[in-house]
Amino acid sequence: HTLIMARAVQGAGAVSAAVTALLADLTREEVRTRAMSLIGLSIGLTFSASLVLSPILSRWLGVNGLFALMGALSLASIALVAWYTPNPTSAQSRLHEDAQLQVGHIGEVLKNGQLLRLNFGIFVLQAGLMAMFTTLPFALKNLGWDKASHWQIYLPATVIGLVLMIPAIIIGETRNKLKPVFLLGIGLTTAAQFALLGSLNAAWLIGLSLVVYFIGFNILEASMPSLVSKIAPGDLKGTAMGVYNTLQSVGVFSGGIIGSRLYAQYGFGGVFVFCGAIGMAWFALAARAPAPKPVKNIMFAVPPAWQGDLGSLKTAIQTTAGVESIAFSHDNQTLFIKALQQGFDEAAIQTILSTGANKCL
Repeated sequence: HTLIMARAVQGAGAVSAAVTALLADLTREEVRTRAMSLIGLSIGLTFSASLVLSPILSRWLGVNGLFALMGALSLASIALVAWYTPNPTSAQSRLHEDAQLQVGHIGEVLKNGQLLRLNFGIFVLQAGLMAMFTTLPFALKNLGWDKASHWQIYLPATVIGLVLMIPAIIIGETRNKLKPVFLLGIGLTTAAQFALLGSLNAAWLIGLSLVVYFIGFNILEASMPSLVSKIAPGDLKGTAMGVYNTLQSVGVFSGGIIGSRLYAQYGFGGVFVFCGAIGMAWFALAARAPAPKPVKNIMFAVPPAWQGDLGSLKTAIQTTAGVESIAFSHDNQTLFIKALQQGFDEAAIQTILSTGANKCL
């Protein structure tokens, strides 16, 4: 009961929303998306590192020592925020629609079929990951591997997966092959689950299956936030990411519970068949989805001369080459444009904004 209470306290201290809000306050609009991506990448790398380090640390420190280490790191994080991170000014601290959750618009995000597919996908990815790693340590133990040596299997798999993910992501972004690369990632993670069914008698086969898994996993972890950003309306990116991150956390929670129950009742086969089945369902949904357009999100400050006639501004911008959609912030001071990566005439937008309403009419 004490452990459950401690876990509840830990969950109550989740800082994802606070970190997002602070990041939005302290970054310029033109670099905010890049900053958000770096945070997401750091979380993924930290998770991969934890798979390697936790067996070693648990042998040196024990379970109590691991909790003490996490507590010390939390205190260090508090000190870092308190004494090193800048405090946003009152002018900086405001709602940033492109980065923060807007509760009143969650329904609009949930009605978007493409975003729903991605939300289901991140749930499946995290649930499968947790279910798999709930049981894999037992498989290695059955083969005579002490838990302190499991990193020798996990480390090569995660490193190789990370390295081989990079060219796939580059091809997807630069050659407009996001959907094929995305389906490749789903296919690899799903195939790895079925490969594990036949790999339980040899550690090297488990390692090889994990290499396949982590290539796909890293492709998906790197590409899915970008896809959410491309699909979501420009002024609802923060809300879309909030829903996405929530389903990610629910997937982690559900995967641990489902994986342990299936292992207890059906053994390794039950877990890997379950993970493979939900992966196949995800692949079928993703294959039917339209390919995302190669778009980028751009923000501009709305000059005072235009703020009294936003309708005319929207009409003028919609005629510009490469503009896909337009939205304004609640205070009408920021313009969100979703534009094609190729063919967008940004100079024309700057000209319209600097010209003013009277000269354009």
